Amino acid sequence: MKHKVIFKDLGNIDYKEAWDYQQKLFDEIVEMKRNNEQLTTGEQAPTTNYLLFCEHPHVYTLGKSGSENNLLINHIQLKANNATFYKIDRGGDITYHGPGQIVGYPILNLEYFVKGAKEYIFKIEEAIIRTLNEYGIEAGRLKGAIGVWLDPEVAGKARKICAIGVKTSRWVSMHGFAFNINTGLNYFDYINPCGYTDKQVTSLEKELGAKQDMEQVKEVVKEKLAQVFEFELE
Repeated sequence: MKHKVIFKDLGNIDYKEAWDYQQKLFDEIVEMKRNNEQLTTGEQAPTTNYLLFCEHPHVYTLGKSGSENNLLINHIQLKANNATFYKIDRGGDITYHGPGQIVGYPILNLEYFVKGAKEYIFKIEEAIIRTLNEYGIEAGRLKGAIGVWLDPEVAGKARKICAIGVKTSRWVSMHGFAFNINTGLNYFDYINPCGYTDKQVTSLEKELGAKQDMEQVKEVVKEKLAQVFEFELE
């Protein structure tokens, strides 16, 4: 039997508001798991699981292992560009979120879906790779890096189309991925994306030469995530 995952599209939402909402759902799942630990297997209730999609106003986020030196503008310049900046509790370095980007936050009891954190990230990457295949784009992984890349092994041509940064605790996940669809790529000029100084960033719009239907892409991403993780969306 497939585990069920509740899908919610939060629309365009402030980063901190979405982060707080993620934390609320994360805490809910952790509490359900704690309660189940006191019960026999037959008495335990299945935990809820969530998949959130959203877009954020311009914002840069820095993971706990990242360097603030990878933000190349100061706070006055951030304000001038209508952008905000947050240090957050996910893995990874600095990245940008903004309009035209699908940001996905799977908040899952990972015991249902994977055997380890590496497999979890691999499966997110796989869902995005399969999505891009639907649009006739061959994508893959860059050795030693996390995320989804085009031409990953071609010197000078490797470019990231989807960044991934997650947090897992008590086998529950939060944070997730940022998939560039119609994203304003100029905002990446103000950072070393994910800490790289020699890699490019791209979007589905740039690769296909035309603005894409966000709602249509969301449906494909949802389908591929459900397929890869073998869950049923509600």
